[in-house]
Amino acid sequence: MKSLEIRKKFFDYFVKNGHTRVESSSLIPAEDPTLLFANAGMNQFKDVFLGKEKRSYTRATSIQKCVRAGGKHNDLDNVGFTRRHLTFFEMMGNFSFGDYFKEDAIKFGWEFLTAELGLPGEKLYVTVFKKDDEAYDIWHTQIGLPKERIVRLGAADNFWQMGDTGPCGPCSEIYLDQGPKLGCGQKSCTAGCDCGRYLEIWNLVFMQFNRQPDGTDMPLKQTGVDTGMGLERLCVVMQDVDSVYGTDLFQPIIKRIEQLSGVSYDKTNEKDKAPFHVLADHIRSTALIITDGCSPSNEGRGYVLRKIIRRAALFAQKLSDKNFFPQLVDALIEAMGDIYPDLITRRDIVMSVLNSEIEQFAANLTRGQAILEKYFAQNQKSKTVGGQQAFKLYDTFGFPIELIKIMAHERGFSVDEKGFEEQMEQQRQQSGKKEAAQADINLPDEVTTQFLGYEKLEAETKVSALICENELVEQAPAGQECWVITPESPFFVECGGQVGDQGWIEVGDTQAEVHGLKKIGNAIATKITVPADLRVGSKVRCVVDKQARLNTMKNHTATHLLQSALMQLLGKQIKQSGSLVAPGYLRFDFTYHENLSLETIREVEAIVNHKIVENLPVTTDISTYSDAIKQGVIAFFGEKYNPENVRIVRVPEFSAELCGGTHVRATGDIGFFKITEVRALSAGNRRVVAVTGPKALELFQDSFETVKQLGQEFKVQAHQVVDAVAKQREQLRQAQSEAKQLCKQLWQAKLPTWLKDEQKVGKIPFLFICLPGTGAGELREIAGALLDKKSGFFFLGGGQDDRGAFVAALSPDHAKTVDMKQFKAWAQDALGVRGGGSATMLQGGGAVCDDSWQAKIAEWLKSQK
Repeated sequence: MKSLEIRKKFFDYFVKNGHTRVESSSLIPAEDPTLLFANAGMNQFKDVFLGKEKRSYTRATSIQKCVRAGGKHNDLDNVGFTRRHLTFFEMMGNFSFGDYFKEDAIKFGWEFLTAELGLPGEKLYVTVFKKDDEAYDIWHTQIGLPKERIVRLGAADNFWQMGDTGPCGPCSEIYLDQGPKLGCGQKSCTAGCDCGRYLEIWNLVFMQFNRQPDGTDMPLKQTGVDTGMGLERLCVVMQDVDSVYGTDLFQPIIKRIEQLSGVSYDKTNEKDKAPFHVLADHIRSTALIITDGCSPSNEGRGYVLRKIIRRAALFAQKLSDKNFFPQLVDALIEAMGDIYPDLITRRDIVMSVLNSEIEQFAANLTRGQAILEKYFAQNQKSKTVGGQQAFKLYDTFGFPIELIKIMAHERGFSVDEKGFEEQMEQQRQQSGKKEAAQADINLPDEVTTQFLGYEKLEAETKVSALICENELVEQAPAGQECWVITPESPFFVECGGQVGDQGWIEVGDTQAEVHGLKKIGNAIATKITVPADLRVGSKVRCVVDKQARLNTMKNHTATHLLQSALMQLLGKQIKQSGSLVAPGYLRFDFTYHENLSLETIREVEAIVNHKIVENLPVTTDISTYSDAIKQGVIAFFGEKYNPENVRIVRVPEFSAELCGGTHVRATGDIGFFKITEVRALSAGNRRVVAVTGPKALELFQDSFETVKQLGQEFKVQAHQVVDAVAKQREQLRQAQSEAKQLCKQLWQAKLPTWLKDEQKVGKIPFLFICLPGTGAGELREIAGALLDKKSGFFFLGGGQDDRGAFVAALSPDHAKTVDMKQFKAWAQDALGVRGGGSATMLQGGGAVCDDSWQAKIAEWLKSQK
């Protein structure tokens, strides 16, 4: 049974049984810092299980894109060396939110596998959590599974949690007995054994708890079901192959690898097939991660992406000396383009990022491998790559620890991972990236805030809660810094790229400036330094800074216009990867594989300003997420949306985006739009910075005044200023060149005179020359000319703009007489200069030379033996 048919049967079965089909969410978890990537089907339903979010359905089914290559769930090291581990896989799942529980979940799983797919029931085994008697009884009494095919296991195997915190619970796993030929041969071998005989197909998780940061499990308000079945593993069973790489999901990609590398997969020994498996898996994970808006970087999920790409580059090298990995994208599109259409529209971005990242790593790979070879030679006795050595490869050449381990393993070496982690921790502390996290306090359910800021900039209200030093208090004295929560608030909390509002809170006749805003649960908390004694129930007045808010609104609406203009000019592959909307400017990051030309930038500005001149109405309406996406409304991958209630901001026949931010009433309110900067952030990632309204006017006035003054200075028209500046710059360059030549002729003429002043100090000829206004380059040239004519020690001092410069030159025949390292240390203390160089020449800067230095240096030379 092919994978497409399996997908269809799965959805048809669960839809028939009352489940709503839900599309896969992005691999980039929306506003969830606990996860690097979506790693299970339940990720997008996390808040539903926690009771924070309601859906129009209580049963759902999906096939979720998943990546397990970083953080707690990390299979990267195993990929290529086992039959089943993958960095990217698709998780088939069915879910219940307070609807059915263990009994129906188990019945659905059994019926789908045996009745729909036709798997033999006598070959199926299950495991249950050792304390879960209820699940055990359902399997035995209702399904009729013999006790010898039900195995009780501990929490490590049969208690599931999504992350360090969040929904969790006991689980029951379904296994297929693949026969003794794949087993360990032990009589005790059964489901749960690691020998490979029993293949885990489906994990049924019974959501009962919410794990807290301290590790305790609190019961959920409503129980739920979260099941997960890997499509790839199911294909192994249904297609009767012994590895995921033998399924129709991977074979087209492997055939493309054969074509590009010239190496036959079938004729390769089983133990040497790892490069084929790594590349086939890694093209799926990297392409889909990039498609969902992630770019390689040195931290977080961007670093995981970088590690996967670099690992692919290393294994591609084992098959060919050509960089063919990015060319596998087209084979992936043929296999999965119909399922994930973004692969097609964003093909060029994916290709650009992969090519750029691999080319950037190629030179470091060669140099790093040479260094690693030295370590192998040095560490023959211990057969271990030291932690500091591994860290140097990581820090200097960008070698992820996973690559170092692979290369070391091939040579029979291990890696001191503990020592490596110690070096990493030391670097984190030095760079100040280690921060102590402070958890938000849990507020009572009744403490909520209604946001009034779409319509009002002021609100007369009262204090419903006070938080001081992370504790709920009844009152706060004057001068105390605390978070104030009110039932209504006009303050916008930073979200979707829009910064939080500026403003103040009035307490009686006093007012306190807003220092910060954040959401705690369903409440808006405002940070202030209390101006007068404040207590729960006190009346306060919340006021938004009107001008700052208006300017922010202009910039936010302009950002929407900018994105639509970019998509109109450059295509639908444009995808927002970040933004910042502040009162003073806007910043928009997006994925695109080429630099923007000056002509394109002008076209973008023209389109946006044309829409501003049209003074089109900016409207908002509410819809469901699925309906909005069907209408072509743009969604930002990093934002979390309520599937049942999303806000659409529209500019008629031009722009429609999901957005919770504040906007102007009509595009004409923006006034004017001007791009001030366009630059590349990384391969496939660009940034546009722009201003609107008052800031755009201020920029125009400043630029006009500058051009006007330059025109008057050069006595030309405004449009001739650039040519006039260029002409003067060329004239200056020529004058500087002529002056340099004249200076050279002058000092060349003085050489004989200077050399006559050379004196013998101890055993060495010594000459001191002080030349104020002479730069380091010219001093070095003079020193070289002196050395060509005579032997000795020459010290030349100079400098420009009150900054000293010096060169100390020593002829090779006196290298044993004068120790330049000692002179360098002495000169730093005695003359106030610092520099570096070789055993025969030092150069640097510091204090400006004067004639008194000659006697000091001569005295030092006398002390040399």
